[in-house]
Amino acid sequence: MKNSILTVLAVAAMVSCNKKETTTADNSSDTMMMTNSDSMTTLDDSATTAGTMGTENSMLSSQDKMFADAAASGGMMEVMMGKLAETNASSETAKSLGAMMVKDHTAANEELKKWAATNNYTLPTSMKAEHQKKYDELKMKKGAEFDKMYADMMVTDHKKDIAEFKKQAAEGTESSLKTFAGNKVSTLEHHLMEAEKAKATLK
Repeated sequence: MKNSILTVLAVAAMVSCNKKETTTADNSSDTMMMTNSDSMTTLDDSATTAGTMGTENSMLSSQDKMFADAAASGGMMEVMMGKLAETNASSETAKSLGAMMVKDHTAANEELKKWAATNNYTLPTSMKAEHQKKYDELKMKKGAEFDKMYADMMVTDHKKDIAEFKKQAAEGTESSLKTFAGNKVSTLEHHLMEAEKAKATLK
């Protein structure tokens, strides 16, 4: 009888141990499944976010992106050169031309930044190499030589700008960027006219 009781107790103890091990294993399995599930959720969320960004950006044509980048870089150069003219120019003609460029191009740059934020597009935060080179060249000049070079640069640059903005207004894909470009043409034409007047005066 004693042996039977001991045997029953031993079997009960073994069953109890097996249950604990099974429970532990099950818990571990559950934990792993939850971790994997969480990881999948994170990846799915990331993929969805990346996909959304990609879709919005892919709506812009290569023309749109090229124009936006060039306009941002050129706009930065116009403002920086204008500030340089306000400080370094020896004539009032060059100084006032610089002040007008700073005012108008700062406003245009802000409009372009708002457009980029709305359309989930990242604009360049520094000038292109060609624009940086022009700025550096101008910065080295002083007095009448500075004034003449600045006026010359503004004439050349605004002729190029007008052509680029007209092209975007006609051939761009994104409607609000086309509108931005079209609306700025008259301002750029006014800048060109004033730059040509300054150039004639500063011969």
